[in-house]
Amino acid sequence: MRSAGRGRRLVAVMGTALLSGSLVTACGSSSGITLNVYTAPEQVFDKVVDKCNQQANGRYTIVYNKLPRDADSQREQMVRRLAADDSEMDILGLDVVWTAEFAEAGWVLEWTGQDKAEAEKDVFPGPLKTATWNGKLYGATKQTNVQLLWYDDRLVSTPPKTFDEMISQAQQLKSQGKPYQILMTGAKYEGYVVQYNTIVSSTGGHILSDDGKSVAMDAGAIKGLETIKKLATSGVTNPSLSTAKEQNIQNGFEAPNSQAAFLLNWPYAYSSIQAANPDRAAHFKWTSYPGIDPGTPTKVTVGGLNLAVSSYSKHPAESFDAIKCLRSADSQRYQAILEGLPPSISTVYDDPRPADPSKPADDKNNPTMDTAYPMKDAIIDALQDSTSRPLTPAYQNVSTVISTVLSPPASIDPQNTAARLRRELQDALDSKGVLP
Repeated sequence: MRSAGRGRRLVAVMGTALLSGSLVTACGSSSGITLNVYTAPEQVFDKVVDKCNQQANGRYTIVYNKLPRDADSQREQMVRRLAADDSEMDILGLDVVWTAEFAEAGWVLEWTGQDKAEAEKDVFPGPLKTATWNGKLYGATKQTNVQLLWYDDRLVSTPPKTFDEMISQAQQLKSQGKPYQILMTGAKYEGYVVQYNTIVSSTGGHILSDDGKSVAMDAGAIKGLETIKKLATSGVTNPSLSTAKEQNIQNGFEAPNSQAAFLLNWPYAYSSIQAANPDRAAHFKWTSYPGIDPGTPTKVTVGGLNLAVSSYSKHPAESFDAIKCLRSADSQRYQAILEGLPPSISTVYDDPRPADPSKPADDKNNPTMDTAYPMKDAIIDALQDSTSRPLTPAYQNVSTVISTVLSPPASIDPQNTAARLRRELQDALDSKGVLP
């Protein structure tokens, strides 16, 4: 999986047919215009498409084409078709790290005028940044994501605010013979890059320059390496740290005999544990992702998905219009509640309406944002001052270099590792050398 945190299931989908009675599937448009949207498989996005087709009232018909589940495969399929000037692709679901590459290649159209104003309205700054390149907007945010620190309140009475505090508390729990482990993604893949990027950003550091053209690897980036090294060698992680991905660490925390006290993961962790381990779920609490220095705000890396209009679409005006419906506040609320895709539009979090506004709210059968997202205040706080991964058309290469050079976490030698990263990241930006 290329981009961690694109979107995860937050609540059990209680009947994906909810609202289906009012969402009529369009069989065709009176205008004869078909808009093909290509994006990742999602559980209830087809219902959103149905509703937008109904609202289009015959002006066009949106057809949902599901790409492979793996993000690398999604990108590969789109890149091959766009490179061949494929005009059958109208709306593209772009991982938040693809904007620069697709914009630089001329594959997606810029959002301007009223379309741009509507796409930017009430969107958190961090997610909005992922849809921009060189000061121009190339996508409309559909959903976002941020990681939190999860913990067992029977073991942790005062949640830590920094990595040092978390490591210290874990060591103390270990000395008392209690569950103590800190679970974090450390495998050689994108999820590990997200962790490193958050830690570096929280120091005020930079991996690349702001324009994405050169390598920074400044003091903050080195401090990030020191932090990961300390965590990996402090005796408080699971032995599987170097191969751990999101589902591995989630399973590790939910296990009946779990030795974990802390978990760094996305908001889907809340709904997952409710079904997997109800006893522990009663003590499953959350707080902000830990910082590095006391008093310095954490800047958490955002995930998510943006919708863009292909430069080769025969119907760009209709495509912009369709996207505005597909990622509207109502559409984001619906998918947030039923599918666990955190909204990028700030006002959705305070919308009191349930998934189906025509029916009474019910925690199990027709939940609201409050019942589906008890941790929403922590998510909002993180999104208010979040960060993106390095913005560069060469992000795929940059990510591969970072995850490889930093693996395994315990082998990091901060100064030497930083020097190697400077060399290999610059080669990646310059398209030189062979990727690891």
